[in-house]
Amino acid sequence: MLQRKGVGSTSDRVLDAKTSRRLAQNREAARREQAQKKGACQFPVTAYVQQLESSRLRLTQLEQDLQRARSQGLYFGGGGGVSGNISSGAAIFDMEYSRWLDDDHRLMSELRMGLQAHLSDGDLRVIVDGYIAHYDEIFRLKVLAAKSDVFHLITGMWTTPAERCFLWMGGFRPSELIKMLIPQLDPLTEQQIVGIYNLQQSSQQAEEALTQGLEQLQQSLIDTIASGSINDGMHHMVVALGKLTNLEGFVRQADNLRQQTLHQLHRILTVRQAARCFLVIGEYYGRLRALSSLWVSGPRE
Repeated sequence: MLQRKGVGSTSDRVLDAKTSRRLAQNREAARREQAQKKGACQFPVTAYVQQLESSRLRLTQLEQDLQRARSQGLYFGGGGGVSGNISSGAAIFDMEYSRWLDDDHRLMSELRMGLQAHLSDGDLRVIVDGYIAHYDEIFRLKVLAAKSDVFHLITGMWTTPAERCFLWMGGFRPSELIKMLIPQLDPLTEQQIVGIYNLQQSSQQAEEALTQGLEQLQQSLIDTIASGSINDGMHHMVVALGKLTNLEGFVRQADNLRQQTLHQLHRILTVRQAARCFLVIGEYYGRLRALSSLWVSGPRE
């Protein structure tokens, strides 16, 4: 008859840490071998689960950020939102744009307080330079968004309805912005007036060239899609898709023009004029967003 050994006997202590690890490794190897025999995927299950969990958390945060932005009236994406047909690239851009607007409100407050407090030119220049860098950031984000979903930018579904009325190739028209700013920047020196006028003229010429190029692309797309027989229709669709990739280039050129215009204004104006300039721009678009909020929340017949 076998005798039961007491707790703490020699046989109990044999299963030390090293032996336990070896047994665990053997069990894991056997599990993998069994999974391979059943045709299981080679991708590590633990890593896959972690990736899914990370994606789930990111999507949850994205939905919360988008919902918060909409509740604050920051933008009214018409592409269906998170629950609609909006692409992942567009949704990420909308989230980043919402955060950019939060920073915009903070920087505008700094500009306003800096002007009211009569800061020195050196201290005020730090704030103005920060605001220029702030606009550089949105142009960087739009480059990424154009690569993933250029239609989202062109249609302006990341902006409010009132802003979309004045949209041109996914943003503002530089020449129209300058026209709006000129009365707000008086007094200007004669040299500044000449510089701003030349900037407006060159911006308008560039806008016309880009607009003509986009119209030619649109006509080319119409001709491509409409031509050919039904049997070779798929071939024409492939050609049309190739032409659509040019849209990204147009949006990028338009954004480059917008960015250059802001930097040129910064160079032409004094630091205090530049602070007032960017404050006027921020307040203008803030009013457009407020107008959109009133429109959306207003009664309908």
